[in-house]
Amino acid sequence: MKKFMGWLKNEESGQGMVEYGLIIGLMAAVIIGAIAILGPKITALFDGISLT
Repeated sequence: MKKFMGWLKNEESGQGMVEYGLIIGLMAAVIIGAIAILGPKITALFDGISLT
């Protein structure tokens, strides 16, 4: 049992997937924030283009 607990403590095979998940989540948050900030400006730009 002691050997198994030591193995569990040192096991790192799932760590890479968690890091990739965190990076993807951070990228999604940045993209959503950029769209929220720039959305009205982009809409105004396309509205201006469509009126000409």
